[in-house]
Amino acid sequence: MNENYALFLDFDGTLVDIVERPDAVAVEPELPRILTRLKERLGGALAIISGRPVAFLDGRFAPHRFDMAGLHGLEHRIAGRLSMCDPEEHPALRETVARLNRIVADKDGVLIEDKGCSVAIHWRLAPHEKDFALATARAAVEALGDNYRIQYGKAVAEILPSAAGKGKVIERFLEESPYRGRHPIFVGDDLTDENGFKTVNAHGGLSVRIGPGETVAKVRLGTPADLRHCLSTWALEGSLPFRGDDC
Repeated sequence: MNENYALFLDFDGTLVDIVERPDAVAVEPELPRILTRLKERLGGALAIISGRPVAFLDGRFAPHRFDMAGLHGLEHRIAGRLSMCDPEEHPALRETVARLNRIVADKDGVLIEDKGCSVAIHWRLAPHEKDFALATARAAVEALGDNYRIQYGKAVAEILPSAAGKGKVIERFLEESPYRGRHPIFVGDDLTDENGFKTVNAHGGLSVRIGPGETVAKVRLGTPADLRHCLSTWALEGSLPFRGDDC
């Protein structure tokens, strides 16, 4: 029965299409209502697991409210209980953000996304600057030390506390009601989602990768639009859609 599932969904490249600038992402108008109906079918066991801050995600889904993990699990809301990350607890990272902004100031198309408790370097608008961006990120995290690491994604390198990870926060959700005791499903699209896939696989759940690329996920879908169709079908008809490479 569908009530035995706990559904975890990545945001960028999964629920929504990848865009050139991270602040330009748009949520399809029907998506919040589809997720709300599906959440009801699952007894509340639906959460968005993202590298974005919870506040950003709430703004995109308003007025709807969902359980979430933001900043790769540094902050989360489980059954309405919110735990936030305080940027002031990361003074070295705050200094690094200011330094990164100075370093890339003359690099057109290289963007610094300050998330408070993490910082991402994007080069989607300047693919020729990939080597520069990667070297900059690696030098920054080396200076920060072992308490921080780099998370690579699609044309992005994010510096974040070593304790962060989507697999770890999915484990946290699975320890609490209404997620506890359910079969987990995680849908993602990127390197940032692979440890989430591994966690779900270890729990005997279902992992779903959106788009191409090497993966440990058990099922693959083509695009975020394909996923939105699957979720709509599940919400309306009540049958688990992920049975192969389509719905």
